[in-house]
Amino acid sequence: MYRVLLAVSDDVEQAADQAEFVTSMPGGSDIEVTVTHAYDDTDRRDSRGRSLPPEESESVQVARSRLAEAGIAVETRETYLPVAEGIVDLAADVDADLVVIGGRRRSPVGKAMFGSVTQSVVLDSPVSVAVVGVDGE
Repeated sequence: MYRVLLAVSDDVEQAADQAEFVTSMPGGSDIEVTVTHAYDDTDRRDSRGRSLPPEESESVQVARSRLAEAGIAVETRETYLPVAEGIVDLAADVDADLVVIGGRRRSPVGKAMFGSVTQSVVLDSPVSVAVVGVDGE
């Protein structure tokens, strides 16, 4: 079984592109995908003080739906801040063979000032990383 960690952001179109990338991989029925999205680590509580799970993002729903329609086994897992570290740790936890992450074009100054989750995952991942959906900005 080939395991893929699909790390999506809030960009629904990009999540759909990432799912499409996975569905186009050979051996679809032999692929297992874990879809993850980074959530704020603030603790949400209900009126009785019980912890609430994070709300599932639309991008997770879209990716999961497209993968399931293609007959690919899908599960979802939560990742918390810091995002890049959470993705790298989850890749090891699920024994992923590949991480599929979204990318966007940034200037060198933008990368230096704000960092880059994609860049950090590419550099620190214990497995190969596919960057999908780099736009022409």
